[in-house]
Amino acid sequence: MIKQIAWNTFKNTGDINTYLELVEVENIEKNIIKAEKQNGNIKSEGNSNIRE
Repeated sequence: MIKQIAWNTFKNTGDINTYLELVEVENIEKNIIKAEKQNGNIKSEGNSNIRE
């Protein structure tokens, strides 16, 4: 989804740096999720405002 937002932003503004930054954010999020899965720290997705 972030990649689509990045692409649309690039098409509208022509700013390649914005596109590249948003793609990098997407890559970081994927790496975090991958690391959490490997460590067994995945919590159920949902509202992050709920206290555990």
